[in-house]
Parts: sequence; structure tokens; C-alpha cells
Amino acid sequence: MQMVQVVFLTVLVFFVLVSIHEFGHFYFARRAGVLVREFAIGFGPKLFSIKRGETRYTLRLLPVGGFVRMAGEDPEVVEVQPGQTVGVRVKDGEVVRIYLDRLDERTNILRGEVKSIDLERDLHLTLDVDGDIQRYPVHRQALLLSKGRDTQIAPIDRQFGSATAGKKAMAIFAGPMMNFILAFVLFAVYIQLAGVTVEPVTKTFVNKVNAGSPAEQGGLHKGDLIVSINGDPIAGDSAKLVQKIEASAGKPMEWIVERGGKQVPLTITPDDKTGKAGFYPTPEMRRAGAGETLKFAGNAMVDSTKTIMEGFRKLIFGEFKIDDLGGPVRTAQVTGEIAQQGITQLTMWGAILSLYLGIFNLLPIPALDGSRLIFIGIEAIRGKPVDPNRESLVHFIGFAMLMLLMVVVTYNDILRLVKG
Repeated sequence: MQMVQVVFLTVLVFFVLVSIHEFGHFYFARRAGVLVREFAIGFGPKLFSIKRGETRYTLRLLPVGGFVRMAGEDPEVVEVQPGQTVGVRVKDGEVVRIYLDRLDERTNILRGEVKSIDLERDLHLTLDVDGDIQRYPVHRQALLLSKGRDTQIAPIDRQFGSATAGKKAMAIFAGPMMNFILAFVLFAVYIQLAGVTVEPVTKTFVNKVNAGSPAEQGGLHKGDLIVSINGDPIAGDSAKLVQKIEASAGKPMEWIVERGGKQVPLTITPDDKTGKAGFYPTPEMRRAGAGETLKFAGNAMVDSTKTIMEGFRKLIFGEFKIDDLGGPVRTAQVTGEIAQQGITQLTMWGAILSLYLGIFNLLPIPALDGSRLIFIGIEAIRGKPVDPNRESLVHFIGFAMLMLLMVVVTYNDILRLVKG
């Protein structure tokens, strides 16, 4: 049952991090008037799909990210050419559906040969119906139906490229921004769950005891207040506690702990090789106030950002070994291990992952949000966008390189798991 809970929490962490990131893109794209065709969690084959309004929401097989597909970002897959025979359904004088196949099976439609069509600017369709030329306006939300799929048309003002540079930049930056917001919220929740240290530090408690450890074998329990070791008071001196344990590797130690208001004597023998007893000490904690929560959450954001950026610096300058790299498999493994430690530690880890995801996506690497923001910045300076074909090629190359790196680190992760 515990394993099921750990797996559920691990999947939940990834689902929330990716969903909040993509929701940022989705929400601000919609605010800019852009047609969002798909909101997807994961890549690869679809596992689940449902359409609500103009957007299709999908859950895909590979849980390594997600995407928001906006009209105009990629070439539309459905095109209608003059000379093509189509079927249309007209409502209130406007074309609301255009059928491209299985016309003989359709009922209550008007069939004809396309003479001219514009589904982006003028929004019209001219048909030759048995020699009679008929021109119809096309509804702004008309659907193209082909091979069992429906695709909503995207007038030029509903396409991503027609939005102002500022609105496009906001739609792209919103993904990392939502990760930063989530990270701050999770850090704040962690502070509330874990509390803050009572100052001055005068007591040392047991926060966790590892299963099968010398501490567990000696009878140490979570929540015990450590009074003394070998007759020497510990109070709040955790450094002194660690030194005494390490100096007594393989030797019995006489402990006095306070449990339930009573003093309990214990005999604990640290491991003779590692000099560890297998438990985690913690000072006396208290609940954080609102101001303290905001302060410590902000400090955690700054400190974690510095650590993440230092990691990127080492990566850029090659100060790492291939075994140091981890991909989705390694991240999932570590997340599962932390989930076993409880919701408090998992909340902290989720905050770090969310912050990392936001920073990583802002790196100027092709296919990432940072690279797309650079192209939008160039557009703002030049007054016109970069050739979409060239930009798409750059992003494609970047995506291919990221996927290659993903394969390498995933292979490395699997080898690490096999070797234990």
C-alpha cells in the first residue's frame, strides 16, 4: 500500500509541475486572443483526449513534459485547394462545416467544386454547384472535417504570429513564471509544515530513525528529546552530538532521552565502519508566522536559484562526469525516495523541481522558451518577425539535440538502476 502511495505521489508531482507550466502558456495565449488547438501533458501517442470549447485536452504516453499547440505556430495540416470537391453545411447564411471526404455518406450538405477560398483573412468560400457559382461567408469558428477529425479554422487575428510582440512574449514567459509562483507557494507550505527553529537552540529532538539502523536497534524513537550521551548533556548542540557518535564507532554509548515526560536510558552502538547511528536530529521547532513564512520562502528561492545556476555553470564548462547527469528516470527515482520520507520533504522537493523547470526553460537553448523569447525580442527590435521557416528549423535542431541528450541520460539512469 505504501508503494502505491509513493508511485501516486511521484506521478502527481510531475503532473502538477508540467500542468502549471503549460497552463501559463495556455491562459495568456487565450488572453491574447490566440486559438489554442491542444493542451497536452506528455508526448507521444494519446492515452486520453477530450475537447472542451476550442481546445482539445490530451494526456500522452511519455510523461516527460507537455505542450500547448497554438494556431499559426506550425503549418496547418488541413488545406483546401481550388478545384477540390467539398461538401459544406450552411447555417444562417454562413459556412459552419467543410467536409473534405466521405461526401457520399453525408446528408444535408451542399456539394461543389471550390473556385476560391480564404480561411484566414476574407473568410469566404466560392463553390461551383452544378454550374451555379455561389459565394458564402465562412463562420470564424467553422470546422474542417477530414478522416474523422475536425480542425477549427484560424482567422489571421487568432493566430499566434498576429499577436503583438509583448503579448507573444507574455504567453511564452508565462510558463516559467507559473513555475516560479508554484515554487514560492510550495516553499511557503514547506515552512508551515516544517516550522522554524526556536531561538536560542536549547533542545535536540529525533526527526527520523532509519529502519534497521543502530539507532532503531537501540530503541530510539522519532520525537525523542536527546538529554545526554555518556553522561554529557547535549542540549541544542547538534555538532557535539555528531562528533560523539563518530568518535564511538563500534562502541556502545549510554543515551538518556526524554519520551512522554519520562527519561528513558538507551544503549546505542554506532556502525563500526561509517560511524553513524542512522537517525536525523532536529532542533526544537515552532510554527512560522505569516511574515516569517514569506521571508524564509523568499530566502529559499534565492538560495535554490544560486545552487541551480551553479549546476548550469558546471555543465557549460564541462565540470562534470556523465554519471553526474540524471534524466527523467533518475528524477522519478529520487522523487519516489523523497516521497517515502513524507509530505513535508516531498513539498520541499516539489518546490525545487518547479524552480528548476522554470529556470531551465528560460535558458537560450533552441526549442526552449528562452530561445523563443529571443526570437520575439529580435522581432520587437526589427519591427517584423524572423522568417518562420528559419525559426522552426532552429527550434527543430534544438529539440533534436535535447532528445539526444535525453536518450543518453536516460540510458545512464537505467544503467545506474541495474547496477544498484
